[in-house]
Amino acid sequence: MKGWMRALMVLVVLCALGSLALIEWPFRQDQRRPEQAASSASGGAASPAATLGEFTALDPSRPAPALAFTERDGTPRQLADFRGHWVLVNLWATWCGPCIEEMPSLGRLQAVLGDRLTILAISEDRGAASAVDPFLKKLDIKALPIYLDPKAAAGQAFAVRGLPTSVLIDPQGRLVAKLEGKADWEAPGMLAKLRTYLSSGGTQG
Repeated sequence: MKGWMRALMVLVVLCALGSLALIEWPFRQDQRRPEQAASSASGGAASPAATLGEFTALDPSRPAPALAFTERDGTPRQLADFRGHWVLVNLWATWCGPCIEEMPSLGRLQAVLGDRLTILAISEDRGAASAVDPFLKKLDIKALPIYLDPKAAAGQAFAVRGLPTSVLIDPQGRLVAKLEGKADWEAPGMLAKLRTYLSSGGTQG
């Protein structure tokens, strides 16, 4: 009788351990990087080589959308106006805390890379210049060109899930990388990865 009870207890313990393993397995699967999970959901294969710095490389690259916005004085501009240059589009808003935090370093990034990279900091504020101008004066941001998109057309065109979001476009006008959330644009790793992109010449064909 004692042997039978001992065997039953062992069986119960083994079943309990098996149940815990089945419960824990999905949580371990969810510990992947966001870009890996998204790639798996879309049927693609994620690879550590697909991420440079804090950017997620878009593989394959694809044509950037047609996009219209304005300068702060109302002068109309289009994304196509900057074809032939490496372009970093940064979508932001004055009500976005992380946007405010990264804006000064974004301005200094433009100064560091000069004409090798054109930064388009496009405000998604509905108030356009009336909202943006006081903000820029307060932060004393002068070197970084600021553009306006009060209808948030850029956010829709780039399928933005939140602000800030930045996209890197090569001289051929193709999206090659995307970064969601704020970044330290002056970090050595970030500068190294950006210079890697800028030295590549962009997408061919």
